[in-house]
Amino acid sequence: MKKEDLQNILENHKLWLEDSTKGKRADLRYADLRGVNLRGVNLGGANLRGADLRGVELRGTDLRYANLTRADLRGADLRGAYLRFADLRGADLEGANLEGVTLIYNDLRGADLIGVDLENANLRGADLIGVIKWKKKTYNTY
Repeated sequence: MKKEDLQNILENHKLWLEDSTKGKRADLRYADLRGVNLRGVNLGGANLRGADLRGVELRGTDLRYANLTRADLRGADLRGAYLRFADLRGADLEGANLEGVTLIYNDLRGADLIGVDLENANLRGADLIGVIKWKKKTYNTY
């Protein structure tokens, strides 16, 4: 994806978040976003279904209510990201850093969590049915 196109999508999404009658919700389905720095960007409600986010800087990014179904988040830095109610069904999170994230009421069915750092993550109400190869440690699930 061209940098200018992405910038335009993000600007329209910001307007949409402020007033749903203005701007447009970000539609980044199947977009190749490798190498993009999205640190601290508000992508709440964005459609990132199947997006390639391998190794992307998403620290502190707002992804509440975002559609991340089947997104490739391998090696992504999601420390401190806001993922409440995000749809992560079938997402590949292998090696992603989810330290300190809030995964309250997330749908993680069928997600790949191999080598994921969930230290200090809040998993209260998260649907973990069918999660692939996750080694459970002690996480906040209350």
